[in-house]
Amino acid sequence: MKLLFPILIILFAISAQVYVSYRIYHILPIGNAGKTVATVLYNIALILMIVFFTAGYTGTRLGNFTVTKFIYEVGTSTLFILLYLFMIFLAIDLLRLIHVLPKNFVDNSLAGSIGVTSLMLVLFIGGNIHYHHKYRETLDLTTSKPLKKPVKLVMLSDLHLGYHNERSEFAKWVDLINKENPDLVLLGGDVVDFNTVPLLEQNVAEEFHRINAPVYACLGNHEFLGGKNNADSFYKLAGINLLMDETVQLPEFGICLIGRDDFTNRRRKRIADLIAGHPTDSLYTIVLNHQPFHLEEAEENGIDFQFSGHTHNGQVWPINLIVDGIYECGYGEWKRGNTRYYISSGIGIWGGKFRIASKSEYVVAELHN
Repeated sequence: MKLLFPILIILFAISAQVYVSYRIYHILPIGNAGKTVATVLYNIALILMIVFFTAGYTGTRLGNFTVTKFIYEVGTSTLFILLYLFMIFLAIDLLRLIHVLPKNFVDNSLAGSIGVTSLMLVLFIGGNIHYHHKYRETLDLTTSKPLKKPVKLVMLSDLHLGYHNERSEFAKWVDLINKENPDLVLLGGDVVDFNTVPLLEQNVAEEFHRINAPVYACLGNHEFLGGKNNADSFYKLAGINLLMDETVQLPEFGICLIGRDDFTNRRRKRIADLIAGHPTDSLYTIVLNHQPFHLEEAEENGIDFQFSGHTHNGQVWPINLIVDGIYECGYGEWKRGNTRYYISSGIGIWGGKFRIASKSEYVVAELHN
């Protein structure tokens, strides 16, 4: 049963690829040779994604940095292109079936080719522009527990630093963080995309040292993909305080901070074990927990606030609708009892740089009495 869902996903992806390839071949108003070339190139682009994934898990280089980045960008972007072409062609076929569109709209059709291409360009150029705009989300956190002064927190998740989110882009995010003049910076996992090879090559750790505040983080599932030990070594190099099922007291801020190991580790400690022996009744207690599963656990243990990520709010429509069905809260603010939550859509992104019906964000929270 555990393998049934991924097998169904793979079968669906293969079927969608065959269907889209068939429609691309038939809609283009060019000769058979041109149709064949276009269809083959489209399929090669998707194969590049498989090649990158295979290499990405092991840290294998696919040439120099530029070549690897190209393979990553083209390959992963094609996955999203497949999704939207599938939906568009399916909609066209349904409209043909009910005689809203003519039968020949997808057969050697200049009008059909221009229509589909134009719609895709609008969606993906717009989605790329939207991705690069970083939204500043604010939270007002109040507590009756004693604080020496108000505390300003900047929280980010899902940076996915690597071949596509390079050091130059991350440097802009660091500037946004420093502009806030925070007391603490909290990272909710997936700092590393697949492996640490491109981060070490670009010396991304130097950018973390520019952050003008202590940085604490938990692991995400992507750190496990490239090797937990490699991620741990990079965090140390970057000066990040990595909490793997660990709790630290920060009395100067009136905070008790818990970093959970990722849900990938099914043997991770319970919150009850992580707060044992800590004065959570007098310190404002924050949990960093990458994947927002089992939100009730934080509530049951009297946690004041939990910060999560992972979902990307689906990244593109209609995946955000699926996310809403999987999680109790797939994005935004949430509350259970006296526990508050924020599930971030992330500042970075996995794969092609497109945001459609989601946004790239960082969270600025003010904690005060």
